[in-house]
Amino acid sequence: MTDLPAATQRSRVRVPLRFGDGYRVDAELVTFHGLADGREHLAVVLGDPAPGTVPLVRLHSECLTGDVFGSARCDCGPQLREAVERIAERGGVLLYLRQEGRGIGLYNKLDAYALQDQGLDTYAANTALGLPEDARDYTAAAQMLTALGIDEVDLLSNNPDKAGQLRDLGIGVHDRVPTGVFTTAHNVRYLRAKVLQTQHTLPLGELTELGVG
Repeated sequence: MTDLPAATQRSRVRVPLRFGDGYRVDAELVTFHGLADGREHLAVVLGDPAPGTVPLVRLHSECLTGDVFGSARCDCGPQLREAVERIAERGGVLLYLRQEGRGIGLYNKLDAYALQDQGLDTYAANTALGLPEDARDYTAAAQMLTALGIDEVDLLSNNPDKAGQLRDLGIGVHDRVPTGVFTTAHNVRYLRAKVLQTQHTLPLGELTELGVG
């Protein structure tokens, strides 16, 4: 377990969220002082967990292309939309983390896209650029949860690394809850790479049936 430097809540503001498919929900957005990486990460507090229950939490890495522009090359936008509704129904928090491209930044991510067009998978493309396959560190996420008074979560994620890092940082992960599978003709190779390279809990057989394998 790592001793974390303390972060504190900076501000809280109520914001009505509206999605392109018509889904609406009110959220409380929380900003922070003292995050380890100095970035402007955001907590989106949704719903009210029932007394005695563990909140549902998602660590969602920023994806401009998927979250904002609806890119079909990843599953980030649909995961964000799904997570907001599921967390609002049960009560919990979505941490929106400024870690574009698994931590390599927007321009590098687009350079990696160009290499993927030449046949490399998403991880091999990062490596070809001299970058880590996944540069994300969840220290700030653990700080944010602690500042919100949360020390145990049900983690909405297919990624075992998120759960492992949170546990190492002193946040209990009671359960890891899988997200949906959001496949398009453009992201099946990307999803399969996540299963094979970083053990994401996605149904590999289903992805194979969709034409990759």
